[in-house]
Amino acid sequence: MKILLVDDSKAMRMIVKRTLASAGFGSHTFAEAGNGREALDVLHREPQDVVLCDWNMPEMSGLELLQALKAERSNVRFGFVTSEGSAAMREQAIGAGAEFLIVKPFTAEVFKDVLASVLA
Repeated sequence: MKILLVDDSKAMRMIVKRTLASAGFGSHTFAEAGNGREALDVLHREPQDVVLCDWNMPEMSGLELLQALKAERSNVRFGFVTSEGSAAMREQAIGAGAEFLIVKPFTAEVFKDVLASVLA
């Protein structure tokens, strides 16, 4: 399984990757991007199975990335890993086509629970 980690913080991408490994998903292949535009480039070069994406990033936000992917009729599975998790934001994310929203700070257990069905 190929997982694309999208966050403007390299440190956060490393934390997510380490947490995924702790949750039992370390055997998957990881790619990284620093914003939505870079993520689109990665996805056009090498399709991914799942995108784990921050919401607020420069150049292209996570929501804009999701909207661009839906406009391209991409079937990549998409979820947010973000520090903002209000009910309105969750509704907007799901309405735009995201499968889940994980709020920072997170634990390995949260990733395990949320991603078990997505990465199965």
